[in-house]
Amino acid sequence: MEFLRQVFSVRFEYKVFFTTGLFDVKNDVFRAFLRDSKDPGAVRKTLFVLDNGLLEHHSNLVQQIRTYMSGEPEVRLIEEMIILPGGEATKTSEVYFESILEAAHRHGIDRHSYLVAVGGGSVLDVAGYAAAVAHRGIRHIRIPTTVLSQNDSGVGVKNGINYFNKKNFLGTFTPPVAVFNDSHFLTTLSDAEWRSGISEAIKVALIKDAGFFTWLESNAEKMVKRDMAAIRHQIKRCSELHLQHIAGADPFESGSSRPLDFGHWSAHKLEQLSNFTIRHGEAVAIGIALDTVYSFLSGRLKESSMKRVLRLLKALGFPLTDPLLEVTDEKSPLLEGLNEFREHLGGRLTIMLLKDIGAGEEVHEIDPALVRQASEVVKGYSLAKA
Repeated sequence: MEFLRQVFSVRFEYKVFFTTGLFDVKNDVFRAFLRDSKDPGAVRKTLFVLDNGLLEHHSNLVQQIRTYMSGEPEVRLIEEMIILPGGEATKTSEVYFESILEAAHRHGIDRHSYLVAVGGGSVLDVAGYAAAVAHRGIRHIRIPTTVLSQNDSGVGVKNGINYFNKKNFLGTFTPPVAVFNDSHFLTTLSDAEWRSGISEAIKVALIKDAGFFTWLESNAEKMVKRDMAAIRHQIKRCSELHLQHIAGADPFESGSSRPLDFGHWSAHKLEQLSNFTIRHGEAVAIGIALDTVYSFLSGRLKESSMKRVLRLLKALGFPLTDPLLEVTDEKSPLLEGLNEFREHLGGRLTIMLLKDIGAGEEVHEIDPALVRQASEVVKGYSLAKA
């Protein structure tokens, strides 16, 4: 027998910037990045994809971007900007994904060009997927505008759309060329949207950094009151932990382990059951509560640690459970979500649980009876005043 073998590695590098007023003409951060990314002889075009929910609060953003980019002769701004509705509906209908591809085709956006997505996580996911598949890869710049996206998806390497009524059924692992976190965009979020994103910070703290979890406990009231210094610190630390994880042994999740999906198996199912009317961050908070209690009931986590997690979630104003997740028998939709999650992962079921605050443990079997018991405990704690 004869065969040839090819082995090679690809280096990825991108920066995550933290600033305020990114498109203020006095702020040179974005322009400096474009200037430093020169391609001799190439015409570099820039196509923007914007979240309509953002434009409702920043109605002058389109003109602001045009004014900001007008002084950059080496970068050609495409005057047309693609407006997507935002929210999970953007990922659920392929029409929005196709609209980006059509615009990229019509304007001749090539591999030397930039597709810049400005908005929440759903818009970033759709635009990132379009950028990844068009010409086998257009340079993608992310500008997340919510606490959730600045905490999580904005700094990651994943993108995609929902298909067959399944979360992220289509997608790729493709890093952006840069991420710009602008805290000014956070000022116009509703209180619910502001709070929603903090669940991703709790998640990453619980599996990676006990000190960060303690900080979240101490600063919960400040974050609820929208203290900008506190939320900036929270976002930066969350970004650091995500980037450290991505730089690890399995950044593109070729195995079945996904530590950063702690609390997500039930969250994904809850979003689906609610027809995506429940915010992702709120679903994750509910998933964290369920998996934390399961960790305690299965003998991994101390009761005092479990109560700390539930107290923090309640202090931040998160619901701890939802009627859609009630488990009545083995055919309950929540338990069906376990198999769907295994399918999404590929390979065997792998769920991250807690053995301590700041320390996760992977398991490959989940006891349905214990899930039912955990859901009842969470429900009881949710109704308790203390």
